[in-house]
Amino acid sequence: MDPVRPPFRGAFHGHPPLCVRMPGSWPQTPKSLDSALGRARPAGRGHMFGKPEEPSLQSEPAQRESLGLVSMFRGLGLETASWTPPKWGMLPLGRGMLGRGLSTSMAQKGKEQPRPASPDLSLLAAGDSKMAEASVDWNRMLGRGNSDTSVLPLGRAARGIGRGMFNAPGAVGDMSSRGPAQQPSLPPLPLSSLCSLDRLPLGTAECKEKLLLVKQGLKGMPQSLGLNLIEIQCHNEAVYQYHVTFSPSVECKSMRFGMLKDHQAVTGNVTAFDGSILYLPVKLQQVLKLKSRRKTDGAEISIKIQLTKILEPCSDLCIPFYNVVFRRVMKLIDMKLVGRNFYDPTNAMVLQQHRLQIWPGYAVSIRRTDGGLFLLADVSHKVIRNDSVLDIMHAVYQQNKENFQDECTKVLIGNIVITRYNNRTYRIDDVDWNKSPKDTFMMSDGKEITFLEYYSKHYGITVKAEDQPLLIHRPSERQSNQGTLLKGEILLLPELSFMTGIPEKMKKDFRAMKDLTQQINLSPKQHHSALECLLQKIAKNEIASNELARWGLSLRNDVHKIEGRILPMERINLRNTSFVTSQELNWVKEVTREPSILTVPLHFWALFYPKKAMDQARELVNMLEKIAGPIGMCMSPPALVELKDDRVETYVRTIQSMLGAEGKIQMVVCIIMGTRDDLYGAIKKLCCVQAPVPSQVINVRTIGQSTRLRSVAQKILLQINCKLGGELWGVDIPLKRLMVIGMDVYHDPSRGMRSVVGFVASINLTLTKWYSRVVFQMPHQEIVDSLKLCLVGSLKKFYEVNHCLPEKIVVYRDGVSDGQLKTVANYEIPQLQKCFEAFENYQPKMVVFVVQKKISVNLYLDATEYFVTPSPGSVVDHTITSCEWVDFYLLAHHVRQGCGLPTHYVCVLNTANLSPDHMQRLTFKLCHMYWNWPGTIRVPAPCKYAHKLAFLSGQILHHEPAIQLCESLFFL
Repeated sequence: MDPVRPPFRGAFHGHPPLCVRMPGSWPQTPKSLDSALGRARPAGRGHMFGKPEEPSLQSEPAQRESLGLVSMFRGLGLETASWTPPKWGMLPLGRGMLGRGLSTSMAQKGKEQPRPASPDLSLLAAGDSKMAEASVDWNRMLGRGNSDTSVLPLGRAARGIGRGMFNAPGAVGDMSSRGPAQQPSLPPLPLSSLCSLDRLPLGTAECKEKLLLVKQGLKGMPQSLGLNLIEIQCHNEAVYQYHVTFSPSVECKSMRFGMLKDHQAVTGNVTAFDGSILYLPVKLQQVLKLKSRRKTDGAEISIKIQLTKILEPCSDLCIPFYNVVFRRVMKLIDMKLVGRNFYDPTNAMVLQQHRLQIWPGYAVSIRRTDGGLFLLADVSHKVIRNDSVLDIMHAVYQQNKENFQDECTKVLIGNIVITRYNNRTYRIDDVDWNKSPKDTFMMSDGKEITFLEYYSKHYGITVKAEDQPLLIHRPSERQSNQGTLLKGEILLLPELSFMTGIPEKMKKDFRAMKDLTQQINLSPKQHHSALECLLQKIAKNEIASNELARWGLSLRNDVHKIEGRILPMERINLRNTSFVTSQELNWVKEVTREPSILTVPLHFWALFYPKKAMDQARELVNMLEKIAGPIGMCMSPPALVELKDDRVETYVRTIQSMLGAEGKIQMVVCIIMGTRDDLYGAIKKLCCVQAPVPSQVINVRTIGQSTRLRSVAQKILLQINCKLGGELWGVDIPLKRLMVIGMDVYHDPSRGMRSVVGFVASINLTLTKWYSRVVFQMPHQEIVDSLKLCLVGSLKKFYEVNHCLPEKIVVYRDGVSDGQLKTVANYEIPQLQKCFEAFENYQPKMVVFVVQKKISVNLYLDATEYFVTPSPGSVVDHTITSCEWVDFYLLAHHVRQGCGLPTHYVCVLNTANLSPDHMQRLTFKLCHMYWNWPGTIRVPAPCKYAHKLAFLSGQILHHEPAIQLCESLFFL
């Protein structure tokens, strides 16, 4: 839903305003905006970067209404205050101005708004516009000085938005004389992405002004793609909302339902009623008065039904309601709701050798995008173990009888279980060892009953183990239908609760995971077939089809197809050579045969190994010496330290004594026997916190096969070079004096879910040197609070290396959901910008991206016969994009198994005025820069580095790493 913006105070005459700056940008001159805008409201950073504005009377209803989108049954009846666009010809200063591209007002149907003349869109450059070719000064074009033209590139700051002066329109100047070859024409947007230009919200005297954000790039080759979205067509003209009042008042909600149902002859049988708000697909009188009789006392009740709002069928207010309707449809085709998704237990796939069963199902939701109304349908699988929680308790008891209760609690807490009798899932929050199924509990009617009697009476289940403890689930606080706050605990029986998800032990079993992924990871062809099967089920089920048709909805019979692009392949730079990547985006051969950009000589290092691994240790050293030459690394023989046993204390004590005696140790390399989490953690705590030194831990199984030793040793040596401060490869970065930052948050379950923030920033001009910091936060605090420490430190380090501060800062923020986007824009970004005050007269341009990996959108390449996996570099920036932000979907990595799952990038700030092409190509370049893998990865390298750092600190170290390691990638 578009925001309701308060209108400007005072009239406006003449041309658009002088010196209007974008939200988030910094003024170059102290001139007051009020003088430029008359008495108009300042167009500064607003409440996002300064103090919150006092809500106006006109904005209060909109705030109340936004709170009512939680569900279709709560709060949807609050009246909306719409805003009439000003009658003067200025571009709207609204959501689109947050540095997220050009914002243009949409024309009202049948009514032309007066506005100053502007050049045709074909005169405007798009994407990576080469403005240097034009005769207009580049700095002026970006609003940095007096501009003699009203033409700006699309996707950058629009007319009257920059920090410079705006002269009268019409003086196009030199741009009008450009030849046809210098006028790149803007490709026509798909009709679906124009967001219904000619349709207006119905039912209100004043209509909201909609914004069109220019977010399409031009670079790359076009390709036809399929999406796992099914277009929804709305056949009704509108959905009508009514407010229902009962006089005298009727407190009982069920009685209100009954009274309204008595008048189905008037309202029709297609209704949605929550006790006070009524939705109908038909229009009644403006005010309708009915009579009903209360059955309890025979009193006559007057019912008043008043039309309050007429909603567009694709209105945001209808989306939660449509999702409720579609949930009914899924239940009508015999799909079972488990958590948020629907599954079919009758078609479960059983993996008997692993004691697992897999329920096939779907994750479905209706959403409105730039292309209209769509059903997003993704294939989902629920992994359910055949072992109950009681079986797992018995297994733990056999392994550890002395500390059984503590060990059992540690194993169970945080796991999700499913109760088969009602197919509901619960999180285990605790175990009550003092209660058993023979204890009683209070039912909703006030009667006490034992757990044994309850399951026998309501589900026909006879509980076998009468002395088992009970599991505790503490649901989050929620409101009942009467508005009271519901608290309390839910007690579950271990015998009737079954574990879900893949067991940790199984995750380490390669063969078991291979069997599982063959069932779960569907190819694009299989994925598409599963969606076709769902559409056919709905179409063949007459009741389900009618449920949609009652509200004027229908589904297309196949998935939606659009045109995407493949971005150009990037050039990889090594010390003596450079090359363009292949279509598979893998350069392992080149990086192991050519010298890296920068190698650090390894003269003083120690190799610790137990006596059992003596042969493997010597073979590893010999292989490392052979392969050091080709990558340009100078390496001396290590100090070989043989350990008498492989106990944790032995490793720690020996490493400490070696570090104390030899003060010049550059690298500690340890070979351990098998997967030893306790030993790995002890070595990392010692080398990352207590006695800071880069460290490498190697599992003896990894170097045990002589046929694979060479390739394994090459990866180990490249990783060692990174940890010493070396640089492996780079890509061409056209933006000068650029700093790139990656941020991610890890929640530590063993320490009360406290948050660990990983912060990684580039500190040189080629983005090959990195500075890292870690911040620990209070439990459940997702949004970062201590950014100043990290950012100021990285800026100082950048200055030390380059003798200047960065002009542009691009931030990639991982781990943020859609609901937190505005919190990032309103809270994190001001903290970041506040850090610049530590430096005199320093006001860099900023771009902030939110990186979302946990999404349900799948891409298919539309081949001749059937869908296949798209190529790496595939980008989609229209139709499925958000109506509110500049965003795009990028598939950067090579998909070897399963569907093409892209990453979603949402730009929440863009004061650097980067075009969509710049945003997409910079992001793709950074996906090449993760030095742990000679290929592209799913997210930009700084994001992945921040994730690795936060995970190591939160999962292993439980402490901030030593500051001495902040300039090396010690966490790889």
